[in-house]
Amino acid sequence: MTPPLRPAPPPLEGDDRLITGVITAGFAIALIVLLAVRGQLPAADRWWVWVAALGTAMGLFGFIYVPYLKRSRRRAAERRRVARRQPGSGQDS
Repeated sequence: MTPPLRPAPPPLEGDDRLITGVITAGFAIALIVLLAVRGQLPAADRWWVWVAALGTAMGLFGFIYVPYLKRSRRRAAERRRVARRQPGSGQDS
């Protein structure tokens, strides 16, 4: 007989800016190191420089975009909440 399944715990919230910043810094450090040793890399492995460059660029984009997205979602949720409370909106609960 198997034990009863427990419900899944709620997801943990992380600090988006900290996580994005640490990962972006890691890609930036990798980019600097790869650029420093670029001449010693075999030609077949130089694509790693582009991986680090793209990771850095995407991290910077995320660092700017994620807070904007969260603010936008928060405002939309607030508008929906206010619309539900207004009489005559057709969605009285």
